[in-house]
Amino acid sequence: MKLNLKNKIISDEFSPYVIAEMSANHNHDISLAKNIIYAAKESGADCIKFQTYTPDTMTLNSNKEYFKIKDGTWKGNNLYDLYKKAYMPWEWQKELKKECEKLGIDFLSTPFDKTSVDFLENLDVEFYKIASFEIVDIPLIRYIASKKKPIIMSTGMSTLKEIQDAVDTIESQGNKNYALLKCSSAYPSVSRDMNLICINDLKKIFNKPVGLSDHTLGDLAAIIATSLGASIIEKHFCLTRNIKTPDSSFSMEPKELKNMIKKIKEVKLALGDISYGPTENEKKSLSFRRSIFVTKDIKKGEIFSEENIRIIRPSNGIEPKYFEKIIGKKASVDIKASEPLDWNFIKK
Repeated sequence: MKLNLKNKIISDEFSPYVIAEMSANHNHDISLAKNIIYAAKESGADCIKFQTYTPDTMTLNSNKEYFKIKDGTWKGNNLYDLYKKAYMPWEWQKELKKECEKLGIDFLSTPFDKTSVDFLENLDVEFYKIASFEIVDIPLIRYIASKKKPIIMSTGMSTLKEIQDAVDTIESQGNKNYALLKCSSAYPSVSRDMNLICINDLKKIFNKPVGLSDHTLGDLAAIIATSLGASIIEKHFCLTRNIKTPDSSFSMEPKELKNMIKKIKEVKLALGDISYGPTENEKKSLSFRRSIFVTKDIKKGEIFSEENIRIIRPSNGIEPKYFEKIIGKKASVDIKASEPLDWNFIKK
């Protein structure tokens, strides 16, 4: 199970590929957007993600009840006004992509309609992200997949049938280079809704890399996901939550992202490989295992008993598993107390 991405391979064999999602945190300030890119790179992210849409490509400018947000983080907004606050001007993206290339951090964007796909194609993007809310937009998924570029697709809110339909659509275009992200599409998400165990299930069902698009506060979900074999971690990212944007309240700051990346790398190291026997670092501890030692002076011909031999540390003597076999046998030589028992000391 792997995703071939640029010059990288994304797989659960390696530490998770970390995507810092800028979303609306640019706050309509290109200098702030650049600083977020720099901070993401400094924090250790592999990729910075943008979103390519305008209010008009997302919805209608209408105040009818259908378009009003009635609860949650964005309660009180209508959809058009929210997207007007949150969208990134398209004319920035060429410049921001160049900044990413200079820094050596991957540029990724989520298109939300065919015009945004065409725009990103003109930018020569190397891979695409499909958002959870668009997983039911089969014509859009088909169009993205037809570009034959790698795809990372979030699965928030989706039934297994909806995920299967989206996957079938990608593969119908001859594109099998994709990965899935487990996601809870609530902002912020809470632990009881995460169902991270689905990461392993999605891997088994689709035989593709699976990661986590994480909207929870903190890094616990990302750490657990890594322990379950997640190969991608996506987190919303801002310079500071003091700059209020539609996404800032559930976004990570640079120190938090850096700390999370350090932890997930440590988790991946700790998971290791299927391997038994002492590691290189354990080998020096083998000497502290138990073995059979002589506890009293023993004369040649004397019988070994629980009174004159014991199983103790360290490991210089005969292995403990032979203790019962040695009891009742005779010593072949004189043996001093505190000597490790050797097979040469036992009469044949």
